[in-house]
Amino acid sequence: MSILERAEKHVENLLKDKLSDVYFYHNFNHTAHAVEKAEEILAHLKVSDADAEKVKLALWFHDAGFTDCKAEGHEKKSVEIARKFLLHENASVEFIDEVSSLIMATEKEHQPQNLLEEVVKDADFSHFASPDYHKTAEALRKELELTGGNYFSNKEWNRMNVDFLKNKHDYFTEYARENWQPQKDKNLKKLKKKLEKPDMKPDVKEEIPDKKDSKSDRSVDTLFRVTLNNHTRLSDIADSKANILLSVNAIIISVCLSVLVPKLDTPKNAHLIIPTFFLLVSSVLTIIFAILSTKPNVTKTKFTAQDVAARKVNLLFFGNFNQMKYDEYLASMHDLMRDRDYIYDSMVKDLYYLGKVLDRKYKLLSITYQIFMAGIIISVFSFAYAFMTL
Repeated sequence: MSILERAEKHVENLLKDKLSDVYFYHNFNHTAHAVEKAEEILAHLKVSDADAEKVKLALWFHDAGFTDCKAEGHEKKSVEIARKFLLHENASVEFIDEVSSLIMATEKEHQPQNLLEEVVKDADFSHFASPDYHKTAEALRKELELTGGNYFSNKEWNRMNVDFLKNKHDYFTEYARENWQPQKDKNLKKLKKKLEKPDMKPDVKEEIPDKKDSKSDRSVDTLFRVTLNNHTRLSDIADSKANILLSVNAIIISVCLSVLVPKLDTPKNAHLIIPTFFLLVSSVLTIIFAILSTKPNVTKTKFTAQDVAARKVNLLFFGNFNQMKYDEYLASMHDLMRDRDYIYDSMVKDLYYLGKVLDRKYKLLSITYQIFMAGIIISVFSFAYAFMTL
């Protein structure tokens, strides 16, 4: 692979393993998009291959610092990560310094000093000229709220974006000004129209939720999202560990049955019978408990229509609603969605029982590892003792 391909793989793995899920905007998708847009600009410029490589390397690493810190100062951390990678690639000090300088050029207030910095800057802000700018802006809004704890009303957020696009941002390269600026102007025009719309009056249809209450709702939603994500990750980790033990012990049993066991019928190998027995028994027990830890345990609760009406049934769990007819389930879900407290109660119940499943899974997994460890130790000592007493 080329250094750019290795850099892409390195950054992808880094962001996948270490970047928090709350970064809805500053993630690998944004990084890859910025590199793609830089390539688009570079295709219309007369720059050397070496300079183009520096630009693309800088953009691959420009947001890597979010894995260790928040927005402020992440560029410096990105430089540290890039330097470490480039030193491992045996790049020259001059080359590393130039890439680092280009990464620092992505700072929000930085004014480009040369053509390469202009390319980097335009590529980083290319989403301003995207037809999907609204979706990208909403992703950034959600990220800022979750990482900085700042709530933005629709009007506040639109006003901030209008101010930034109109007064604080310009495209620097000729290509971006000619090809991207028109779409940016369209996006700016749409934002201005949103600002011009009058606020909905509270007595027209429903009351506008209080800003404090809205912020509280967002915090609760975030709590459920993060907790559910943690539950899912822990479950995946447990299943992965159990699968590893299953594979390892299946190999041990196969080797024993194909290599050791056929040789045990001769008198000269009689001393290996007991060690082999210990090894096989421990492997079989490990497999049994590994299977139990990953075995689906779906509880199906019997309930009546009155139980659903009384909201005693968790409609978010498939083991419950799969017994219902579609029309009944649809009506019950509409009832659920109309009541915020009912939604939260159902989610709490869902998380609680997911936690119960995780508790059982990890207890069985712990027993599995203990059996495996004890079996390996006993088997090794048994084999050692058998050979020593020959």
